[in-house]
Amino acid sequence: MAVETPLLDNVKFPADLRKLDKSELRQFADELRAEMIDAVSVTGGHLGSGLGVVELTTAIHYVFNTPDDRLVFDVGHQCYPHKIITGRRDRIRTLRQGGGLSGFTKRSESEYDPFGAAHAATSISAATGFAEASRHLKKETTSIAVIGDGSMSGGMAYEGLNNAGHLGSKMVVILNDNDMSIAPPVGAMSAYLARASSSGVYQGFRTFGKQLAKRLPKAIYNQLAKAEEYGRGMVSGGTLFEELGFYYVGPIDGHNLDQLVPVLENVRDMKDGPVLVHVVTRKGAGYPPAEESADKYHGVAKFDVVSGKQKKGTPNAPAYQKVFAKTLIKEAEKDDRIIGITAAMPSGTSLDMFAEVFPDRCYDVGIAEQHAVTFAAGLAADGLRPFAAIYSTFLQRAYDSVVHDVAIQNLPVRFPMDRAGLVGADGQTHAGSFDLAYLGCLPNMVIMAAGDEAELVHMTATAAAFDDGPIAFRYPRGEGVGVDMPEQGKLLEIGKGRIVREGTKVAILSLGGRLQESLKAADTLEAQGISTTVADARFAKPLDHDLIMRLVNEHEALITVEEGSRGGFGAFVLHFLSETGLLDNGLKIRTMHLPDVFQDQDSPEKMYDAARLNAAHIVERAREALGMESNVVTLRG
Repeated sequence: MAVETPLLDNVKFPADLRKLDKSELRQFADELRAEMIDAVSVTGGHLGSGLGVVELTTAIHYVFNTPDDRLVFDVGHQCYPHKIITGRRDRIRTLRQGGGLSGFTKRSESEYDPFGAAHAATSISAATGFAEASRHLKKETTSIAVIGDGSMSGGMAYEGLNNAGHLGSKMVVILNDNDMSIAPPVGAMSAYLARASSSGVYQGFRTFGKQLAKRLPKAIYNQLAKAEEYGRGMVSGGTLFEELGFYYVGPIDGHNLDQLVPVLENVRDMKDGPVLVHVVTRKGAGYPPAEESADKYHGVAKFDVVSGKQKKGTPNAPAYQKVFAKTLIKEAEKDDRIIGITAAMPSGTSLDMFAEVFPDRCYDVGIAEQHAVTFAAGLAADGLRPFAAIYSTFLQRAYDSVVHDVAIQNLPVRFPMDRAGLVGADGQTHAGSFDLAYLGCLPNMVIMAAGDEAELVHMTATAAAFDDGPIAFRYPRGEGVGVDMPEQGKLLEIGKGRIVREGTKVAILSLGGRLQESLKAADTLEAQGISTTVADARFAKPLDHDLIMRLVNEHEALITVEEGSRGGFGAFVLHFLSETGLLDNGLKIRTMHLPDVFQDQDSPEKMYDAARLNAAHIVERAREALGMESNVVTLRG
């Protein structure tokens, strides 16, 4: 590194940090920020959120006795500074790579990560659990939840606040307000009030006052308690949290260590009850390119530290999410009933493109997937055509709404599911592994999967026109495969697949993003004298029974291929064949799916190789089904 880091070099763990004088913390934070910037420039990853909490992370580990005190980060994408000072600096340049550090907190990685996270709004509930566990186990420890204002849009955060306030749990919630969405401007007066109201003197006076007031009639006592609570709420803005049972402190400047440290020390020393500390920060703080464009520096590719310029390759084909958005815009131009809905992922789903054209027909509901689904159900119930564009892994969070509010009522909500299959650097928490299984078991649900970007155009158009009930369609992360693109989407016949290439001996029935690998496998099998058919199922539900029967009757072996978990498409095919009795006739069939494990991050190619879902593995399974040696895996092309 070009920047010298003498203080950071001597801090291997938080215990070393606590040996520093408070006057050294400013320099330490600057060194920590420089180290994080340099590391992420090499690996890529989440940048802006981590830069915004450098001082906060420093102050927390300086004041609290981690890991005995339990520090829980919400989402976890802001945890890179935390990892650097908790024994992982020597591996920080392996972030999000195969065999390296996770981009999120992970229990198996360090005792300083007591709770893993990569989805939002979980921290307060987990920290409440830690607080109550300490009470039961009679441990003198504190649990700390760090949650961003974005995550506070998730209903689970308020469920946690409500329960912790009711229990009176001894815990600290730090609200990292990095969009000024709650706080008034932070200045000297608010800093003074935060420090004063959290001080031992004030707390002692408050306790004395409570004891004195208890000698008064109950009605008067209740009025005095409310007066004190609302008095502080009026000058601090914390009335909501006070109503939920938390003692509110703030707002304070999250980049001013002279404010952060004494307030956290005061909060640490409070004897009972939950406390919420309201801290205002800036995403990307301390790195001008990130400060000037926080949205672009939330998640970054490798970049040049001096200029901030990211090193992105030239795409060979359009990204799937952009294909979806452009097609949806075309459909919406013809049909003013089409509505777009996203749960805090406008750019990730590319619905930001849709919003530019139709601002009054696009809703970002925040990190609130359950609400997004039921909101869409309400729209559909009154005749509109909502598209609830939610990543496959995040739709899991809204499962009850999908079942209760959409499927049971047979409402025509459209579910575009981005990030189907394995997603690379984000790893196991973001993989779209389970949607085929968890949606396929629901009555009334139609499920499509795009084999390429042209198919996604047709599926988006098909979903727009489909009014007979809920319909979902899944597609991978990243670029398409480079096929010719249609100008307009055509309506697909529901429940009908297609033959992509004809053969006679082996049939490969692919659903979704492994279609190109299936075609590569067919090339190799043909070169080995094994005539091969490749079919694109298109639909996981309803199944194309006629196509399956044809493949079974006209070939010696059938291989199903999907980038989903057990219990998905292959299981549906097996159920159908079992019901027909064909499995009793010695049918040679193999199902290929994701393994029954949570796969760690790596490049998508390596992850699919580990999952044994690449062309070579399809060849191997086909030869095995035919009773041939399966060790010939030389691929053509």
